[in-house]
Amino acid sequence: MTTYRISQLAERSGVPATTLRFYEDAGLLPADRTPSGYRMYGEDAVERLAFISSAKLLGLALEEIRDLLDVREEGVCASVRARMVPLVADRIAETDGRIAALRAFSAHLAGVHAELSGPAPAGACGPDCGCTIGSTPAAGPVPIELSPTRLAPAAEPWRDVPVACTLGGAELGERTAQWQQLVGKADGREDIPDGVRLSFPAGAELAGEVAALAAAEQGCCAFFDFTLHLTPTALQLEVRAPESAAGMLADLFGASV
Repeated sequence: MTTYRISQLAERSGVPATTLRFYEDAGLLPADRTPSGYRMYGEDAVERLAFISSAKLLGLALEEIRDLLDVREEGVCASVRARMVPLVADRIAETDGRIAALRAFSAHLAGVHAELSGPAPAGACGPDCGCTIGSTPAAGPVPIELSPTRLAPAAEPWRDVPVACTLGGAELGERTAQWQQLVGKADGREDIPDGVRLSFPAGAELAGEVAALAAAEQGCCAFFDFTLHLTPTALQLEVRAPESAAGMLADLFGASV
């Protein structure tokens, strides 16, 4: 029987070791332990990871993927397909609803744009000048309220990027060491939604170092979202990532999982 250590499975599957550890903690990827404490994965781990990646591309949540894996373990493909059908149907309905909401909002914007492009009233702005738009326009389509959860995929494309790192071996180790060295210079750390905020001593040189490393990281791990705030008295780096990359976020930046 073929078995893999975590480094071997990471190399074979292309999934970073930090993500493999996160999958184990999330109950998606079981691992045995050697007497010395090393993780050992069975020969089905590569195929299991391929299924997880495929399910993530369909927009399924980790809880849904975990449930599918339990069904898959029974060895009956028809059961897996039967469970996936309603989940994919839900994703279709959500996507169609998002498209309809965005189309309605676009139509509303078009009406506002047409009104603003017309002649402006004389004098200052007033209640009826058209610059202030109420919840129900006097003419044209009624706008649909868009919830933040529906807007997030369009406004934050990093959420839909597959969690995969193109670095491997020595390069990955070197990049991890670079982040650990840089994070060690932080004088403050705060958990934020989906990530962590690091505070550093203000300075242009350090800001350049932070920006350069963040840009390099996005070149290999596009699922990370970096925001840099620089003022004369403060330097902050906000790092966010999808839920499935929480393990990598914790390993590199000290975020709570």
